[in-house]
Amino acid sequence: MNRWKELYAERLGGMEETICSLPKKATVIMSMAAMEGQGFMSSIHTYSEHFSSLTVVSCLNMKSYEFCENPEYQGKFMNQNWFFGPSNRKAAANGYKLVEYMPNNLHQAGSQKIAQLREDGETVIFWGTTTPMDERTGFFNLGLSNVYEMEIALQADRVICEVNEKVPYMEGDHQLHIRNVDAVVEFNADLPEIPLLEPAELETRIAEHIAPLVPDASTLQIGIGGIPNAVAKLMQDKKDLGIHTEMFTESMIDLFERGAVTNMRKSLWKGKTICTFALGSKRMYKWVERNPGILLLRGSYVNDPFVIAQNDSMISINTAISIDLTGQVSSESIGPRQFSGTGGQLDTHRGAANSRNGKGIIALRSTAKKGTISTIVSMLPVGSAVTVPRQDLDWVATEYGTARLWGRSVSERARLLIGLAHPDFKDELTYQARKLGYL
Repeated sequence: MNRWKELYAERLGGMEETICSLPKKATVIMSMAAMEGQGFMSSIHTYSEHFSSLTVVSCLNMKSYEFCENPEYQGKFMNQNWFFGPSNRKAAANGYKLVEYMPNNLHQAGSQKIAQLREDGETVIFWGTTTPMDERTGFFNLGLSNVYEMEIALQADRVICEVNEKVPYMEGDHQLHIRNVDAVVEFNADLPEIPLLEPAELETRIAEHIAPLVPDASTLQIGIGGIPNAVAKLMQDKKDLGIHTEMFTESMIDLFERGAVTNMRKSLWKGKTICTFALGSKRMYKWVERNPGILLLRGSYVNDPFVIAQNDSMISINTAISIDLTGQVSSESIGPRQFSGTGGQLDTHRGAANSRNGKGIIALRSTAKKGTISTIVSMLPVGSAVTVPRQDLDWVATEYGTARLWGRSVSERARLLIGLAHPDFKDELTYQARKLGYL
């Protein structure tokens, strides 16, 4: 038996043994999204008597977990989350004291959290989902996410690998060596997936306004959802596009296979697609595995606005829930109710808007709730989180067109945004704009 296999055998334990080896009061930081520790998160409630208080820090929970959704565990468990998924929203809406949102810009999430834990004198535990260990070299690969994982793992007091043979190996800087791992537990499970949503007609209309803003040889950051998917479909005849994105999405595979994405005219990492996590279907997970054309780099680098801005003709396309007439964008909450998270939206928007010939684009339907309310509003609802401050807002797109707000006065912004609103709400918005002194 070689040295690395010996170390692996020494560190290997069962799920119960590994969980119950944690301190009774602990903070555990998990890998995110498709890489969440399914074995750990699905079973820790069964060991609740071991803990006096357990805080689990995660980002975009993909599945439902008892520990953060069952009210009987209030006071025992807390799930602090950088980006709410459906289960977190439901638990928070029910009033359970089991989930908390952590405001952040994604490129700073890991460094901020570990600094805060250090200031509070907390022991930092990293629990990451990984590929099986390479027996020849002793390295694990953190698979589909490198947003904050390596940053935490390299500074944590204790590192635990949840080995899942279904995890694809991705090229990048997110390898952990068995020498730097304190415990290993094996748990094989299918990875969480999200479907590729076919764009609705309205989303295609929005995309048709955005597509002319994207010249050949642009470098793209595309978010998730119907509008970004619609935009990607309309990019298939573009030439020499590049990808520098927070999240690698299914639609990017089609752009590559159609020849629209070559990455050969990028300013940074010529020839490579750069991302910090991937989330999609089994088809995607198979496609990215050991793909030399994709690099999964740390979120502190990929999402740094200064780095993003170094890509000439950088185009960032994200979506929003609502925008007020001065240009404040809320993409993560409905009033005080947390819906999702800032994620990397402000990171990528700022970076693109400051790129040479770049554009930061916020896209949204002009109405919500089956056309009964306007998403362009005179004032954001009380308690709304501002995701993109008005001083940062660049381009806005709805099904009625696009407008650039960069450098515009409040009155100019109000007129432009009313022009993008649904006709049913233009008169009321104009009345409110005058009442507020914007017009």
